[in-house]
Amino acid sequence: MFQGLVFLGVLVFFIFLSFISLIRRYRRCPSDKILVIFGKTGEGSARCIHGGAAFVWPLLQDYSYLDLTPISIEIPLQGALSKENIRISAPSTFTVGISTEPVVMKNAAERLLELNHTAIRQVALDIVFGQFRATIATMNIEEINKDREKFQSAVMESVEVELAKVGLRVINVNIKDIDDESGYIKALDQKAAWTRSRCGTTGTRAATRYRTSSGTTRRACRRFRTSCG
Repeated sequence: MFQGLVFLGVLVFFIFLSFISLIRRYRRCPSDKILVIFGKTGEGSARCIHGGAAFVWPLLQDYSYLDLTPISIEIPLQGALSKENIRISAPSTFTVGISTEPVVMKNAAERLLELNHTAIRQVALDIVFGQFRATIATMNIEEINKDREKFQSAVMESVEVELAKVGLRVINVNIKDIDDESGYIKALDQKAAWTRSRCGTTGTRAATRYRTSSGTTRRACRRFRTSCG
């Protein structure tokens, strides 16, 4: 009788410990992290969960987290060659982070899981520098200077494709300034400012002449307005 009670007590204690162990293997994922389960997952190299929870089987599986905190990267780009081989400086700030898209998340699990923020920043820095220079090399300087939003979008798109291969995404791009060693961009800006000033001053005179002149002069005034945009 006594031995039976001892056995029953040991069995209950073992079941209780097993239950506690199983509960502790149920992992919840905070909203600012990605839960990565690796081992025998049935889903390839890893199973990635964002904003949920999952049971991690003892012995067969283990887990870790990827941090979604944004990473700010300063890019002091100097001397990048444009399509015409003009050296351009474009100091910028890129904000990147680990992506939550399923396919890209898996790339992050495979390539960034054991890296700290400093190491991840260095990986992103190398990619951004290379793609930034590559994008500038495909554009002429007038195109870069005329539509800077288009230039920024082209840089962002190029960088995004390469960052996705390691599990990252671009959150924001801020190109602080664009300049060149030869002063070509400043010359373009000065020319544009002079043209706007000239068109504004002469346009006022042309408008007065248009109201008071003959048909021939009016046609000339219309041509002037068209040339000034």
